[in-house]
Amino acid sequence: MTDTLPLLSRDDPRAVVAWRAGRPIRVAEFLADTARVAHALPDGAHVLNACQDRYHVAVGFAAAAVRDKITVLPSTRTPDAVRRLRETLPDLFALVDGAGGTELDLPRLRYPEAPAQGDSAAPMPMPRIPARRVVAKVCTSGSTGAPVPHDKTWGSLVACIRAGRERLGLPPGTTLVGTVPAQHMYGFESTLLMALHGDLALSSAHPFYPADIVDELARVPAPRLLVSTPVHLRALLACGLDIPPLALVLCATAPLSTDLAHEVEARTDAPLVEIYGSTETGQIATRRTSRGDAFTLLDGVALVPQAQGLAMASGGHLAAPTPMHDVIEPLGGGDFRLHGRGADMVNVAGKRSSLAHLNHQLCSIPGVLDGAFFAPESGPGQGVDRLMAFVVAPGLSARSLRQALRERIDPAFLPRPLALLRELPRNATGKLPRAELAALALRHGASAEACDDDD
Repeated sequence: MTDTLPLLSRDDPRAVVAWRAGRPIRVAEFLADTARVAHALPDGAHVLNACQDRYHVAVGFAAAAVRDKITVLPSTRTPDAVRRLRETLPDLFALVDGAGGTELDLPRLRYPEAPAQGDSAAPMPMPRIPARRVVAKVCTSGSTGAPVPHDKTWGSLVACIRAGRERLGLPPGTTLVGTVPAQHMYGFESTLLMALHGDLALSSAHPFYPADIVDELARVPAPRLLVSTPVHLRALLACGLDIPPLALVLCATAPLSTDLAHEVEARTDAPLVEIYGSTETGQIATRRTSRGDAFTLLDGVALVPQAQGLAMASGGHLAAPTPMHDVIEPLGGGDFRLHGRGADMVNVAGKRSSLAHLNHQLCSIPGVLDGAFFAPESGPGQGVDRLMAFVVAPGLSARSLRQALRERIDPAFLPRPLALLRELPRNATGKLPRAELAALALRHGASAEACDDDD
């Protein structure tokens, strides 16, 4: 591996690296902003980048990397999560912008904007960062337990992005619009790092609602890449608005149904590529979901089967062999089929299934907008007495939902209780942390059981 790697893959000062409020930001301005923010950073070695503007996140990350500081990207910024981080990283401080960050119990630096008359800093040569330097500490989502931090070196991140960029084959200058935050691994790679080392340009916005997504796509130039999740894509299609032309749609963070993939491609006239990876490994495989269920590993990456259907990932951008937590079926030639997370496997009355499979069947019922099964604490991988389910399905009853499930899953896995909710507590990347599901179980279990008594 090269000893050092440049901060940006492009050194042309006129190349566009970002779009902000309809204005192009070029490499020269990005480097000037990076130098200004790097100079303003305090002495602490760990930065919690809590900026809301995606461009500010990118500059803050670049400035920290240049100053040999580690950007900490937790899966959540609840008071308890921040307290735990501060206990292990006592020098931690937060970089914030706008009106955000006031809830963080941390020393804070507000993002230093350029002077109104323009940044007068001298031109900055392209920084080079040691490939072995740890530049980020990314935490797992907590969807199967407590979040766990993982160190990322600059060299491994760049190698990952280069491999992913080669697979996607997008033309240089493609604009990235992301509905996911840049502070989680998927958004960090696919909306921020892809701009720094993929010859693409990021949109500074973080649209969430369908109308905002459409507006931002219309504001930036073609070709456009939409980086999103199944939850956001489903809402975007349901809104009925005209979607500006897209070159590609990327999707990750939750299981994507074939039906949704077909619908997205039909509405956008663009291919949809699903990314497979984890916080531990970064992206390691892709698939065109509308054309089949097999994932194809990125060049250089290999999966070595382990016990109970699990695997060890190695090669490519991975610094060391890394255990995967999903059950996979090797198909040869770098292809594999995903059967769900090992922690998702449940055993009820001697019968085995995965929560991912059950969730897929639940969400395939007409009228179901969102849904999730839940196993008690002793459940994953062990025998359980029963499963629970939480469903968003306006106009449907628990009785009709359970009847529809009887046609799709083994009766042993029918949920009892089944709680009808207005929405599920998904996080910004569309995931459902296990702690949130456990809280729902405590809050709605008894009332849902009472509602189910007439079934």
